[in-house]
Order: sequence, then structure tokens, then C-alpha cells
Amino acid sequence: MLSVLHPVTWFPPMWAYLCGTVSSGVSPLEKPGLVILGIVLAGPIVCGMSQAANDWCDRHVDAINEPDRPIPSGRIPGRWGLYQALFMSVLALFVGWQLGPWGFVATILGVAAAWAYSAEPVRLKKSGWWGPGLVGLSYESLPWFTGAAVLSAGAPSIYVVVIALLYGIGAHGIMTLNDFKALEGDRQTGVNSLPVTLGPEKAAWVASIVMAVPQVVVIALLWLWDRPFHAVGVAAVLLVQFWAMSVMMKDPKGKAPWYNGVGVVLYVSGMMISAFAIRTLGAGG
Repeated sequence: MLSVLHPVTWFPPMWAYLCGTVSSGVSPLEKPGLVILGIVLAGPIVCGMSQAANDWCDRHVDAINEPDRPIPSGRIPGRWGLYQALFMSVLALFVGWQLGPWGFVATILGVAAAWAYSAEPVRLKKSGWWGPGLVGLSYESLPWFTGAAVLSAGAPSIYVVVIALLYGIGAHGIMTLNDFKALEGDRQTGVNSLPVTLGPEKAAWVASIVMAVPQVVVIALLWLWDRPFHAVGVAAVLLVQFWAMSVMMKDPKGKAPWYNGVGVVLYVSGMMISAFAIRTLGAGG
């Protein structure tokens, strides 16, 4: 049952929430309880719930791609996978309530997005454009916004909103690369991911462009907002990403998982650099 929560996927929303707390202009040390509770909510609870829901709704796809997974293999029998996802949804709402109105509303949006992505009749996962877009915003923009709102006890600044949104948009590319591993099952079950509709090579190019362009905009904005050293820092991690992209392009299908390990670390590093850059802007400094 723990494996259905896919702990390896928890890091991006946890990190994004932490970026939000940093960018709020309020020291996380002033409200450590809200920081820790929000990180646990973003990762193990909401992200874990979304993974459980996805595993249940994707059991027929996984029977083709990865039949040894807990649900298609029968190690989680009957409807227990569904019950686990529903229990986690209720738990998420209960914990989100503890973070105040901003945290609770964000939790409702996160839970709703998770089910809209995976479950029929909506199942946005079937679209290679809407599905990764929703996940990117849910994994990066929403927890970032939430972390800033919870710590500042109010609406985040426009600087926070813009940077969080840009990194959420860029995460669309990360989610597209994640779809490479399910290429055959998606093709057979009508999931029109970009690797299915465009082919691995074109999908890798689209993913790379979608990841890079928002970061270029972030660099330009940080420079415009008189944060030149932070802009250079984000530019440096983007340059290393360009190198990693060039390696991936030699074998998109084979190297996409490798890029998701290397390139994503660089991507989230730029997020934290940006969070520190705007923390005084967000506080009105």
C-alpha cells in the first residue's frame, strides 16, 4: 500500500511548498509548524493520494505496461486501491483545514485536480496537453502559492504568483517526459500523451522547449527586478539543462528517465534561487 503512494514523486510538491514559504518574505523559522505540516500535506498526503488515485484509475493501463504493480498484480486485491485513494482524499482535506482558509482551499483544488487528471469521465490524462499542464500546475504552482499564502496569512505578492506560475508551466515538459515510460500502454488504451501523438523525438523537443522558455522568462524578470546575481544563478542551471537535453535528444525514449533524474534536480534548484530572489519583493522590500 505504501508503494502505491510512490514516495519518489513526493519531492517536487514538497520542494515547491518550501519555495513558497521562502518567497513569502516571512522566515520559515517563525512558523515551523505551518512549514512542516504544509510539506507533509503537499508530499505524502496530497501527492501520495494523487498517485493512489492514478494507480487505481490506471490499473488497466498498468496491466500492459507494468503488470507487476500492486493493483494489477492482485497484491492489493479487489477495490482496496480505490478505498485507499478515497481515505487519503479525506485525510488531505482534514489536514488542509489545519492550515487555515488559504491552505484548505488549495487542498480542495489539489484533491479535485488529482481526480480530474485520473478518473473518468474527465480523465485529463488522456490529453497530452491538458494532463501534463494540470499536473505541472498542481505539483509546482499550487504548493508554491499555498506555502507563501499560509506563511504570510494572506494573498501572495504578484512576484510570487508570476514566478510560481512560470515554473508550473515549465513542469508541463517534465510531465511529458514522464509519459515516455508508459508509451505502449498509453497507445493501446487511448491515452493521447505527446509521446504517443507526436512520437518520442518530437515530444522530447516540445518538452525541452516548454521547460526552457519559462526559465528564460524567469531570468529576464529577475534581471528586470534588480536581482542580477539570482538571474545569473538561474541561467547557470539552465545552461546545464541544455547540455542534459542534448544528451537526451540522442535517444529520447531511452534517455527521458535519465533526464528526469538529472534535469529535474537542476530545474528545482532554479526554483529555490528564484524564491530567495523575490522574498524581499514579496514582503514589499
